[in-house]
Amino acid sequence: MVAPLRLLGDRLLSALQTALPLDTYPEPLLLPASQAKFGDYQSNVCLSLAKQVGKAPRELAQKVVAHLNVEDICQPVEIAGPGFLNFRLKPDFLARSLQAAIGSDRLGIPPVREPRRVVVDFSSPNIAKEMHVGHLRSTIIGDCIARILEFQGHDVLRLNHVGDWGTQFGMLIAYLDEVYPDALTTANALDLGDLVTFYKKAKQRFDSDPNFQQKARQQVVALQQGEEHSRRAWQLLCEQSRREFQKIYDLLDIQLTERGESFYNPFLPAVIEDLAALGLLVEDQGAKVVFLEGFTNKEGQPQPLIIQKSDGGYNYATTDLAALRYRIEKDQADWIIYVTDVGQSTHFAQVFQVAQRAGWVPPHVTLTHVPFGLVLGEDGKRLKTRSGETIRLMDLLTEAIARSRADLEQRLATEGRSESPEFIDTVARVIGIGAVKYADLSQNRNSNYVFSYDKMLSLQGNTAPYLLYAYVRVQGLTRRGDIDWRSLSPDTPLFLEDDTEQNLAKHLVQLEETLDLVSAELLPNRLCQYLFELSQLFNQFYDRCPILSATEPTKQSRLTLAYLTAQTLKQGLSLLGIQVLDRL
Repeated sequence: MVAPLRLLGDRLLSALQTALPLDTYPEPLLLPASQAKFGDYQSNVCLSLAKQVGKAPRELAQKVVAHLNVEDICQPVEIAGPGFLNFRLKPDFLARSLQAAIGSDRLGIPPVREPRRVVVDFSSPNIAKEMHVGHLRSTIIGDCIARILEFQGHDVLRLNHVGDWGTQFGMLIAYLDEVYPDALTTANALDLGDLVTFYKKAKQRFDSDPNFQQKARQQVVALQQGEEHSRRAWQLLCEQSRREFQKIYDLLDIQLTERGESFYNPFLPAVIEDLAALGLLVEDQGAKVVFLEGFTNKEGQPQPLIIQKSDGGYNYATTDLAALRYRIEKDQADWIIYVTDVGQSTHFAQVFQVAQRAGWVPPHVTLTHVPFGLVLGEDGKRLKTRSGETIRLMDLLTEAIARSRADLEQRLATEGRSESPEFIDTVARVIGIGAVKYADLSQNRNSNYVFSYDKMLSLQGNTAPYLLYAYVRVQGLTRRGDIDWRSLSPDTPLFLEDDTEQNLAKHLVQLEETLDLVSAELLPNRLCQYLFELSQLFNQFYDRCPILSATEPTKQSRLTLAYLTAQTLKQGLSLLGIQVLDRL
């Protein structure tokens, strides 16, 4: 489908360059109209340029319109008010755009003109700890961003920067050496839940027992030096955690390349050496630090970012700097995206500053932190168990599937339907997981949101089940009318006569510009809102316009609209990481 916003924008730019040659023009040139009475798209570019060129906005608008060639796309451009330009798409343009999408696995959307090499850093759980509800947002937001960028044609490397190094492993190995040595020599001697319990006990010992602290630190040194026993124990702990993480990734359909903190250990000394050579590294109270610009402590003095601790150890900042350099130099990334909670915003701003001041970030490379808010319970507080513990992510997902199954079985009983166990399992899983993902992604990621199983599983409102139901309605046409969608072709004439047909068509052709907006702002909720509105418009069309009972050629036209709606829903939901169903 041709993107009207891009096409009209190119034509408008061409007219401006002819009517008013300038070095630069204000952005954006064109936006979707704020109200239907202003048309489909609107531009205030003439108002923005009027003062600069010394002309009245309306006079300037008339000059631009005289050079504007859009007759094949829209009705004559209207100059409104002091100089706004209003654009209304022609039905025959909509028909041509939709016809071009038939039979295309990309709905006729071309790849971006200038693809980039993108690293998306997301999920990032800690070894020897269970994934909890706090990992949900990073995992599914990062996956959605990666999916959209991949669809657009970017070369995306999905990285899982797991916490697999540091003092915690010294503590855990030292503790297990005392109480459960088999866990350090035998695979699967413990499950992850037991490992977490032992980790908590090890932390308590570390905080209260100086002798145990010394043993833990000795284990860290042994691990860093590659001592065989410590290294083997560390590998077993990592492997056990990975297996449990993978169960969640499989359930969520997440693809990731693991590259943990330990991967960057060989590159940490070079960070220190190079920052020192550049004159950025300063010794402060025994630690090696970089004093930051624009960051101050409580006393109003410049705040330092510690690069090497006074005991010679490294920290998260050192590892993140080494990782950033590796991603630029070795992975050849020109866009690095970090998906973490908003609490790490300051950390990344500081790391980015040091890297840029060190000259490690070439001009063509973009560094982006994608922050997100908290998942709250219905009491408005952090989502926790009744005992106050953080909710395990696997428990949350399992509960969503169980509730989805209960709703389905109740509906089947009410309708007197009998379905196979395989059907019930599949539908319960797709709806349960899809509902959890959509409930999160449909929120502005910068905000906290309230987690509610009842709301996310509802068939009404902006939910995954509502969107899936719209898709299922189209599949129902296939069964009731014995329709073979392969019989549709780009030559199928489209008659967009009813208002609901035109409104649906206009929305369908906006998918590409919606994806452009999501990739520019990295806000998946924009895509969710587009798909929700698409479902609403389709349901209005479906309820108002007979399809199977219509006479030809209206029947084929309306079937084509229904088919393209289903394909757009399927593609859009796939970019959110959500599967579709042919029946509910």
